[in-house]
Amino acid sequence: MSKPLPNAVRNHLTALRMLLVMTVILGLAYPLLVTGLSQVAFASKANGSIVKSEGKEVGSSLLGQNFNLPKKNPDDPDEAAQPDPKWFQPRFSAGSYDPKASGASNLGPNSEDLLKAVGERRAAIAAFDGVDPAAVPADAVTASGSGLDPEISVAYAEEQVARVAKERKLSADAVNRLVDKYTVGRTLGFLGQDGVNVVLLNKALSELK
Repeated sequence: MSKPLPNAVRNHLTALRMLLVMTVILGLAYPLLVTGLSQVAFASKANGSIVKSEGKEVGSSLLGQNFNLPKKNPDDPDEAAQPDPKWFQPRFSAGSYDPKASGASNLGPNSEDLLKAVGERRAAIAAFDGVDPAAVPADAVTASGSGLDPEISVAYAEEQVARVAKERKLSADAVNRLVDKYTVGRTLGFLGQDGVNVVLLNKALSELK
């Protein structure tokens, strides 16, 4: 007759079996089930809400991006990027819309550096869009907390219409209709404010004939 295992050994074996069972259930079966259901129910969102133009991936509707002119010297890290006037521009990003550098500047409302930067951005945007500095909306000169926000205010989108229409030789009415089409209402009807997804708006702009 075999000698029974000590209680400590039996407890360890039971724990090991539970570990293996739960690893299979929670580490393999559950993730595969959730992944499969998400691919069937809402594949686009599950795959990152990828935006395509002419069959090519050009971004994600969840992440903002820069719309700049090509650099004259691509290998020069000190060359400042210049916004492309043919595109609607996003709001300022402390991390230049790099997902690996997501975050804010950590400068508070009493920071002299922030106030100076806001003033410089306001003057630059006013000159770029051909408007009075007082007409530049707040979101045009401040960054979101993540630095990756793809949306701008309706006011900032409307401010850019004249410049975009002129550069693309389009009517302002046609561009305004695009802004209206890609304006998203408040979350649940009362949270936040109406916004315009710049990535989707610029994609539609590129396809406008």
